[in-house]
Amino acid sequence: MTLNFRTLDLNLLRVLDAVMSEGSLTRAAAALAMTQPAVSHALKRLHQAVGEELFVRSAHGMKPTPLAEALWPQVRDALSTLRQALAPGHFDPRHDAVQMRLAMADATAALLAPALLVRIEQAQALMNLRMLPLTTRDPRRLVEGGEADLAVGFFPSLVTSIIAQGQDSHLRHARLFDTRYVCVMRQGHPLAERVLTLDDYASAHHLLVSFSGRAHGYVDEALAALGRQRRIVLTVNQFFTAGRVVAQSNLLTVLPEGFVQATGNQAELVTRELPLTLGPVHVEMVWHLRHDTDPAHRWLRDQISATAAAAAASAGSAAGASAADAAACSAASPTASPAAPPDR
Repeated sequence: MTLNFRTLDLNLLRVLDAVMSEGSLTRAAAALAMTQPAVSHALKRLHQAVGEELFVRSAHGMKPTPLAEALWPQVRDALSTLRQALAPGHFDPRHDAVQMRLAMADATAALLAPALLVRIEQAQALMNLRMLPLTTRDPRRLVEGGEADLAVGFFPSLVTSIIAQGQDSHLRHARLFDTRYVCVMRQGHPLAERVLTLDDYASAHHLLVSFSGRAHGYVDEALAALGRQRRIVLTVNQFFTAGRVVAQSNLLTVLPEGFVQATGNQAELVTRELPLTLGPVHVEMVWHLRHDTDPAHRWLRDQISATAAAAAASAGSAAGASAADAAACSAASPTASPAAPPDR
């Protein structure tokens, strides 16, 4: 069947966007200020117009078909462009209802989401957030495909690529805060009471936070440059899990210092200086060029930036309070500067 665009009701595309975003007829109806039967009827009309099913019912809501998945990024971009053309530069958070999807790892979400929500509620904003799991150091597929409006995390290769392409890049980025890698172990660990030497570190058993599942990371590259290696007993893909396991075992792990509190086990953990030098961790937000001038998107980026600045200041104060304890167990560190692969 050939679609007759001249007779297509473009309001149906708004319904497609809402159902894709919400994954539920009930939530889509609320977002559109429509009744659920009206949304269902609109989907039926759109199905008739395109000649193929766009959604199928599942136990978890409305599951999009491959056609709906393919159409949605283009429909979303077109609606965003039209919205900006009709109301350029205007966004009233108290009256304009929008939904944004943010992709970030569990520790990043735990660190930023509570305070970000407070800011949104204090502004009485009608902005709803959907947190998506981030299991990669390169979120460009999520951002380019329209699955996420914004990604937050440590994306060294992607940011290097964006900078290299300059204005030719269709992605944008902004630095939120910097942190550094530290060695993390349980309270009372045998290595917690003395200087952590390179020999001690290399001979210990380790846990690796690996989004890819690969049992080789940033630390292993640095150790290899020093002619050393370590035994990785366990890999996990969540910072929370890493903190829980390390707090109940003799495994060591390496985490960004600013994320230790986000594991939920900070009171059971101690941090120590690594006996080797690793590069800094730059936490950034990345978004698509199509959202660059979107007023709602800009407002959200401002809120995230302010939230991150406050979190970084708080983490800095906590680090300063424990500096004396960490200094007592620090050691002179041989230097290695490998290129940063995705895991630690």
